[in-house]
Amino acid sequence: MKKSKFSEAQIVSILKQGDAGIPVKDLCRQAGISTATYYQWKSK
Repeated sequence: MKKSKFSEAQIVSILKQGDAGIPVKDLCRQAGISTATYYQWKSK
């Protein structure tokens, strides 16, 4: 299994920014992830 290039703390930080109201599209572009990855992280 491939190891993520993001630590758990980084993932939590990105998800909190999304909850704070930053548009998901902009957040994903800034973090260098796809929107599908964002929603997979959020579902976990």
